Amino acid sequence: MRRSKISALIIACAPGLTSAEEPLTAIDWLQEPAPVTVAQPWIEPLYRPGAGATDQDGASVPGVDVTPLAAAQPDAVGLLPSTSTGLPLSLWQASTTEDVIGRIDRLPNATLPALQALIYTVLLAEADPPSDTEATAAFLHARVDALQAYGAVDAALALVERAGPQTPLLFDDWLDLSLLRGTEQSVCEVLAQNPTLTDDLGARVFCLVRTGDWPTAALIFDTGRTLNQLDPANIEQLALFLDPEFGSTGLDLPPPRSVTPLLFRLYEANGAPLPTRSLRLEFAAADLRGTNGWRSEIEAAERLARTGALPANRLLGLYTARRPAASGGIWDRVEHLQVFDRAMIAGDETRIAQSLPIVWEDMLDAGLGVVFATLYGDRLARLSLPGLDQTVHGISLLSQSYARHTGKVQSRSAQFLDGVALGSPDVNLAVTPTEMAIARAFEQTRPARRYAGALSQGKLGEVILDVIIDLDRAVSGRSAQIEGTLATLRFVGLEDVARQAALQILLLPPSS
Repeated sequence: MRRSKISALIIACAPGLTSAEEPLTAIDWLQEPAPVTVAQPWIEPLYRPGAGATDQDGASVPGVDVTPLAAAQPDAVGLLPSTSTGLPLSLWQASTTEDVIGRIDRLPNATLPALQALIYTVLLAEADPPSDTEATAAFLHARVDALQAYGAVDAALALVERAGPQTPLLFDDWLDLSLLRGTEQSVCEVLAQNPTLTDDLGARVFCLVRTGDWPTAALIFDTGRTLNQLDPANIEQLALFLDPEFGSTGLDLPPPRSVTPLLFRLYEANGAPLPTRSLRLEFAAADLRGTNGWRSEIEAAERLARTGALPANRLLGLYTARRPAASGGIWDRVEHLQVFDRAMIAGDETRIAQSLPIVWEDMLDAGLGVVFATLYGDRLARLSLPGLDQTVHGISLLSQSYARHTGKVQSRSAQFLDGVALGSPDVNLAVTPTEMAIARAFEQTRPARRYAGALSQGKLGEVILDVIIDLDRAVSGRSAQIEGTLATLRFVGLEDVARQAALQILLLPPSS
């Protein structure tokens, strides 16, 4: 069966987003680029679920009943339509909610950029939910939680907004995500009009103050505190939010052990913002609202760029916003990037050759090799930089148009990498166990045995999640699993993901 090329691309969101602007809504997602890195499998896959299909061993693939998406809200909600992703509407339907959520919960915290892009694609795909889905939105909540954990707050917020957040089922997610984005005012106005949307009295107190109803907020706070209905972690900050004079007592408030979006915003509103560096990744988005210093913005942007939750161009914009006033640590990386970027803009190949090795090492150490390649790989491939052929070749193969940059270096390792980029690595050029496993994966025409049964049952989404989890573990040295997982990605039509993952395994340091 024919295979055509998949595109895996980083799509930039509008530059210069400020705290005064609204986040991307569900409708924006249909009209504007996605602000996360997504893999788009525009192909006819080797495996196609549906009635009458057969797997490579001749086993019948049962048909999958498909219900209209509108009848399965909110769990069926997605931001990327099937016509865009190439993934079938039956992606999840043959699986149980428990099985899928269990796999979503086990997704790796940090993984290869190619796998991260695939994670976003399946989490944001518009598809029928698992067949046993109930009216609890458990499947949607799991997807939103995963997006939030990767720092993809805009994506998670758009998903919830499209599902219809003005219900008790989804309101708490809507408020949490809006608090992280600093756009909670409109959400608070909705809650003020309909207080039954949440059982969280702390949220009601906060929102009533935000909408100007201080007397009601104070009454609810006093009642909730008396009846032990307020989260103890929030009480002192809520009291300070209600009455700034509470802070004049000299009470030394200890740092919180666990931070929620509401508590985070309370600390900020009370004049004691919490640094996000040691907090969960979702809080890094708060540092990009233009309310903190440049260093905090860069550190947050780097954290988010590593997970594909921030476009490469947005990170570059922050790197080059001004000249660093200090040295050491992150400032050296910023300075080296700026020197290199100015050389690229000027087309000065001598300065490019001088600065490239330094900035490339910096970006690899920071876990941002693919981000750098996305920004500069194509342009570097067009330059003549004597002595840096291998470096430029590796960077260009980590770019999104990797297949166009083959055949320029003739070493054994370069020829093997070129073969991976073209989907046909020469096993005779493989030396290491990892190279041999990758070469064998591209010779396979069927999935690994451990996934074949689930595929024959139509559990495509479940298998993709399993492959992501297993390949992430395999990168640490289990070459046998590299073979099976890459072969399975190719079998289900994710050829581009398989190629990019293989190239990243070979070219990036293990910690990246």
